[in-house]
Amino acid sequence: MSDRVIAITGGHGVLGRAVLEAALADGLKVAVIDHASGRTVPEGVLELGGVDLTDGAAAERAIGAAAERFGRLDALLNIAGGFVWQTVDDPEPAWARMFALNLTTAVNASRAALPHLKASPEGRIVNVGANGAVKAAAGMGAYAASKSGVHRLTESLAEELKATSVTVNAVLPSILDTEQNRADMPDADPARWVRPSDLARVMLFLASPESRAITGALIPVTGRV
Repeated sequence: MSDRVIAITGGHGVLGRAVLEAALADGLKVAVIDHASGRTVPEGVLELGGVDLTDGAAAERAIGAAAERFGRLDALLNIAGGFVWQTVDDPEPAWARMFALNLTTAVNASRAALPHLKASPEGRIVNVGANGAVKAAAGMGAYAASKSGVHRLTESLAEELKATSVTVNAVLPSILDTEQNRADMPDADPARWVRPSDLARVMLFLASPESRAITGALIPVTGRV
């Protein structure tokens, strides 16, 4: 059993659950933070539901609760976010919502976690960017712009923290193999996509002490897309 403690935002989503399962298999202590509440988690996992991470004070309370429960915090995995396909001329633009869900949540959680991560001998922040934000396709403007913000946050925060033990990196997945994506793209070949369990392993490596030589990296995890 490891003494390392990780917090997973968006922990009730598909990727969050995959990371949780892999983290528990590695013997890590885990806090799950999510806007959804009342979900069942394995014994020993701290479930913090009903948390609006777009609210800085709410993020600080949740991160503080995780650190208080376990006595420390070693890694933050920022998975909370959302997606919308929308052209620029849509009458109900989703730009503000995408930035709130994808970027503001990561900023608030990271800011709240920093004092605890700096106290860890091997502090880690792992963000989820997007390969689709490297070059945006049609209908991807709002989503890609918000994820591009996550990329820039990752690079800037990594530079800010170079004098500390904390590293900051991001994974850039392509299409995750989820039930929703299979339903939305019935003619695609999901064997070419990224399995959440595979992305979870990459994220947990970046959250581990063994990744100490990597910071400010934007790592494509694109399967065969």
